[in-house]
Amino acid sequence: EVLDDVATVVGAEVTLLSRLPGGVNGGAMRVQLAGGANAVLKAVPRAHPNHLDETLRAQRVVEHMRRRGYPTPAWLGVGATATHVWHLMDFVDAAPAPELTPSLVEQLMEIIELQAGQASEPYDHWSYAWRVATGYESAVTGLSGYSSVVSALVERLRLVCADVPPPREAPDMVHADLNPSNVLVRDGAVVAVVDIANAGSGTRATDFTTLQWHTFQDPLDGVRRRLWTRTLDLVGWEGAAVLAATQILLQLDWPIRLGRHDVVAGVVKRGHRALDELDALR
Repeated sequence: EVLDDVATVVGAEVTLLSRLPGGVNGGAMRVQLAGGANAVLKAVPRAHPNHLDETLRAQRVVEHMRRRGYPTPAWLGVGATATHVWHLMDFVDAAPAPELTPSLVEQLMEIIELQAGQASEPYDHWSYAWRVATGYESAVTGLSGYSSVVSALVERLRLVCADVPPPREAPDMVHADLNPSNVLVRDGAVVAVVDIANAGSGTRATDFTTLQWHTFQDPLDGVRRRLWTRTLDLVGWEGAAVLAATQILLQLDWPIRLGRHDVVAGVVKRGHRALDELDALR
């Protein structure tokens, strides 16, 4: 049904070729369009009534950012069946980054700066982060019951963010999931940033904070300090605390929800280290 719908929307028959690496949540398929061009098809089960509208919003973000030189592949079509929502995008012949090296982080920092002042859709990741960090967002409120060590970390995060006021509207485009699997690299260069389906508005410091989370193998005197410094420049210490707390809480939530209990201890250790680093920069 999905393939038939894709063919109807893009006006070309679609043939499945292979599954692509990565894709923790939905995965992606390499496909061939009639006429020979390769593309990438992502199809996920409908999660809620607004799922198609949100995917169309992401397509508009892609078109807006590509006009400004942002390196994300063009989307060729969006659609939905009774059970699935899908989007089709250009295939980029490059591999996901196995890790974020200092060189890749430097490149990504320049790419994130292209997001400055480019909010084009009212899908506010900044206010969402504040709700998560301060306990108003129900999506991650059940973590404290998991274990005493998780509860202690959650309590530390709540105390850090307890008196932070709601943020003002911010003008940047936000990718919201800038992890290594969504950074395509060829010969040491970033050639594309993908998985932009959750993109919206807010502060680009959100994406600097995500990079921060994925560069813990780097010493603090390298790109990690540059990432902290840039985040503090943009949103101040309280804003950085909210973004760090949100990152930590979401990183705790997904392995607990998916039963990946082996991952939790490492997330807790990394979460405390992030807070220690931020405390030292106060």
